[in-house]
Parts: sequence; C-alpha cells; structure tokens
Amino acid sequence: LLGATVLFCLVDVLHAFAIEEKGDVFKRMACPAFLMFDNAAYLADMTFELPCNCKPEEVSSVVWYFQKNMGSHKTTVLTDFAGTVVVDSGHIHAGSDVLKRFSIRMFSLIVFRAQVMDSGHYLCGTKKGDFFYGYDVDVQPTKHITVAFVDRGQHVQHDYTEKLFSLFTTFWDWTRCDRCGVRGEQRRIGLCYMQSAQLHPRYRAAVPNVTSCGSRAVPMHLQRPSRLRRPEVAIRSCLTPCLKEEVPEEGVQAISNVISKLGEKPWLPRVPTQFHKQPVGSVLIIACPRARPEHAVAWDKDSIRLYRSRYLIGVNKSMRVFIDHGNHLHIQQVRVSDAGTYFCWLEGKMVAGFRLSVIYQHRRRRTLDDPETIYAVKAIGMSYVLISIIFVVIHVCRCCWR
Repeated sequence: LLGATVLFCLVDVLHAFAIEEKGDVFKRMACPAFLMFDNAAYLADMTFELPCNCKPEEVSSVVWYFQKNMGSHKTTVLTDFAGTVVVDSGHIHAGSDVLKRFSIRMFSLIVFRAQVMDSGHYLCGTKKGDFFYGYDVDVQPTKHITVAFVDRGQHVQHDYTEKLFSLFTTFWDWTRCDRCGVRGEQRRIGLCYMQSAQLHPRYRAAVPNVTSCGSRAVPMHLQRPSRLRRPEVAIRSCLTPCLKEEVPEEGVQAISNVISKLGEKPWLPRVPTQFHKQPVGSVLIIACPRARPEHAVAWDKDSIRLYRSRYLIGVNKSMRVFIDHGNHLHIQQVRVSDAGTYFCWLEGKMVAGFRLSVIYQHRRRRTLDDPETIYAVKAIGMSYVLISIIFVVIHVCRCCWR
C-alpha cells in the first residue's frame, strides 16, 4: 500500500509538471524583433486555425487584426476585446462576413468556412496595437478548379517553368475511402505554389523561396502569371471493408434492445434520418452533418450511388443534381422524381439520412387586405399618376412651343 501511494503521488506530480510545461510554452518562444508573416494556404470553404505562437507573459488575452494588404489603412479587429468570442460552426453561412465566422480560443484564431475575400494578413497582438505574430493567409477559390479522374487516365497539371519563377501544385494526402463495403472514391486536393528568388523576404514559408500563388510575398510583376494556374483535385476509386461492430454475447443483450428491433426494416440503414418537405421547382442544398470540405464525404439516393465521376460539379455543362467541392449536394429545380431518402457517408461510415418529400404549393386567392395586394395597387397607381403627369407636361410644352 505504501508503494502504491508513493506511485500515485509521483503520477500526480508528473501530471502537474506536464501542465505547467504546456502552459509555459510562451516563455520558451520569444517573439521576433522584426514582425514576419508565416505563409498558409487553404481551399475555399475550409476552416483554419491560426495559433498565436508567441506573446509576453503578462498578456492574458490577445486581439487579432485582419489586414487585406501590407500598409493598408483599413484594418478589421477580430475580437470583443476580451478574447471570449465563441461561434457555433453549425450556423455559419458561406457568404457571411468574416466578423460572423471567427472564434478565439486559447489565443488561437479560428475562421469558419473561409472565403477568397478572407485572404490577407492576420496579426496577433493587443488592443493597444502591439503585434506579436503574423500570418499571410491565401484562400484559393474552388471556382473553375481543375479536376482529374485517375481511373480515366487523366493527369494533373504539369509544372510551369519560366526564367524568373516556376508554378507547381502541392498535393495533400489522399482522403480515406468515402464508402465501406462497396466501391467508393478518394480525393486529393492540390494547391498552387510558386518558386522564385524574387519573393518578399518578410514572408516565411516551410521551404525557402517557395510560397502559395496568392501570397502577398509574390511581387507585382509575377502576380498575374500566378493567377493563371488553378488549384486542382484528383479523384480515384477505392474499396475498403467495413469495420465489424462488436456484438454483445448471447444473454447479455438487454431485452429492451431486442424488443426495439421488432418491426424494423432490415433493408434500411440504421442512421439518424431527418424528414423534409420541399416544393416543386425550388432549389435545395443538403449538407452532411459535421463534414468539412477536406473530409471524405459521399452521397447515395436510396440504393443509387452518387459518384463524383458523374455528379461532381462541372462534369457536365447542364447539371441539375450535383455535388460541389464543399461536399454539399445540390438539387436545382426540384422534381417529384427527386423524392426519396438521401444518405450521407462521412470518412467511410454512413452517418445520416435525409428523407425528402416533394409537394405542390396550393395557390390561394389574394384578398384586398393582403400586404402584397396593397403594395401592387400602390405601385400601379403611382405608375399611372407618373405617366399622366409626363403626358400633361409634354402636351403643355407643345402648346407653348406653338
């Protein structure tokens, strides 16, 4: 017992020492005397996190600043001056302003669903204007992105080399197979990068003389050629087995679980299902819960697999049902035939269902006291009055001229 007590005391001491070491990281890393910018590139609609890697010990909360260009007089303050901004990422819209899409947690800035307009400088400092650390963020667009289907023998873009610079694509790792037990697909996202000896020395990157194509380190005379190269994505088929779920031994399973399974339809996947009604002719966008653009996401309609090789946006010029690069399922001009259950796969596991019912909107007769009727009557009346005034003025002018 004495040995066990001593051992537990030592474990507590080591745990406290580890917490102290983790909280003391700002003491070990001194802030640079000359503010530099670390380059970071992302794809649109991604969520990124920027840690404040250094700050004085006496500073208890940080303020983040956003600056579009170097030396710009327009600077956006991304804080409530208390460092306690918390945003629910589930209620974020892609087109909203960056002031509604950020959060500060443990001195780090988190930007949800980043857009191209979010590219620029992000500075970590205090509300007095003292800066400690800086980032050069490049958010590359998904519009007109280059897609290569490896199974069809398509290849990614070749490197482009000139005398003063060279353009190439840096690929991330392949994602996991988006389905299990059946044929699935894998994606590999590639971002545009530039190598040149003329980059601005105030910007830092993992490799010397290399930065993302949209970085502010690229000089003005090289920015136009860098915009000609687009980010790209490679897609290939894959097949992976499903993980076997642990089944409780006979006699251990609760009676309530056995009773709850009675009456279930064995041909339907057991996933949480949401019911939704959509009118005919409208536009519908379905998002997979907890999914991000960098995740492996797949969609099925009942037993039909919606593979990206056929349903990815841009594969055909006229597509009514398609999947965008943010893993959202789009249905344009909803039809009665679109009714059914749509299943969502996340990282190789089916996680949710979306049962869609298509309805017709019943036309109702408008009365005189409806706001729409009153507005229409006022608009038509004002138009007639304006036309009558113009008619009278023209004839009066003609008479005076004669």
